Amino acid sequence: MSGARFFVVLRGHPARPMFPPMVEEPIVFLRAEARPPARTDSQGGGAGPGTQVQFDRRELDRILSLYGRMVAAGEWRDYAIDFLKDRAVFSVFRRSSEMPLYRIEKHPRLRARQGQYAVVAAGNQVLKRGQELGQVLRVLERKLIKALAAE
Repeated sequence: MSGARFFVVLRGHPARPMFPPMVEEPIVFLRAEARPPARTDSQGGGAGPGTQVQFDRRELDRILSLYGRMVAAGEWRDYAIDFLKDRAVFSVFRRSSEMPLYRIEKHPRLRARQGQYAVVAAGNQVLKRGQELGQVLRVLERKLIKALAAE
């Protein structure tokens, strides 16, 4: 049945093939020296053009540790991570269909001014800014202590 052809017939229109014939396109292979160089930018920098700001392993470990404790306390249920050109964002949700409760943001360009880390509440209210991630996350750790005390 390799030579079978299927046609679609619409009223008032001539019959035309349902599956158009395949066009043969050449496959181009590049030699190793002709390939563009692999990206070797720093993970958290975001300094060069076309790079994304990312959390490094240490930062993610700290954030996910807090996230795990808040999930165990029943406060948080879901998260999302966004790596953008100018910032990295870790969003925390009570339910996945809602707006994020908190956003933990990393802005490397603000490192020298206000601090590169920020915790932002649901209404875009900045709860804490700072140079060190641990210092900024203490705002959320206090909420964990309050949640555990209320139980």
